Amino acid sequence: MPRFAVLVLLSVLPLVACAAPSDQSAAQRLVDRSTLAVESIMSSSSGPNVANTLKSARAVIICPQIFKAGFIVGGSGGGCVMVGRAAAGSWSAPAFYTIGSGSLGLQAGIQDSSVMMLIMNDKALNAVINSQFKIGADASIAVATLGAGIGGSTTAALHADIVTFAQSRGLFAGVSLDGALLSADAVTDQAYYGKPVGAQQIVVGMQANNPGANPLRAVLARYGS
Repeated sequence: MPRFAVLVLLSVLPLVACAAPSDQSAAQRLVDRSTLAVESIMSSSSGPNVANTLKSARAVIICPQIFKAGFIVGGSGGGCVMVGRAAAGSWSAPAFYTIGSGSLGLQAGIQDSSVMMLIMNDKALNAVINSQFKIGADASIAVATLGAGIGGSTTAALHADIVTFAQSRGLFAGVSLDGALLSADAVTDQAYYGKPVGAQQIVVGMQANNPGANPLRAVLARYGS
């Protein structure tokens, strides 16, 4: 790899690294930003479409700030939270995830996006929980994009296992999540809840709670019930 490309890659990595919280206060900031991201997406022109789909979702992953930067070498990353829905309709506390990818190509600029991934069934939820999940790599998991002009009741959204929606800013024309890797962040889970718990226990078993997540759970209940 040319020396210039290496230098650019090194400039991108701090953006990715800084997005993953490592202690309770940083985790709470990620939860707070996720709450604001849900509010922002729901108040956008496509908010009603997202809300309609959210009402049927098994879980939701919120990535309030994904950075993508590059010039010749590109990379993206950020911190995310996943919240599951109980049979009675209430929402769990959040489990923490990171999302990241790297690419080589002629890119320029820096992009800052908020992303919601609506997980529509247990098959998709188990795929995300049980291992690192590479978006678009598993042919058995159908991923659809929901945005302006795509209604929440369209065939694509209804038959998808995961429905994504992104708000984008910056110089890139759009957001592609294909190839992005979702990874459980057990260190942050433990920091936030003060005990060793994993995504299965938090999102499915609902065995963890932190009052700091109540506003996030409330906003999801408001729009997704």
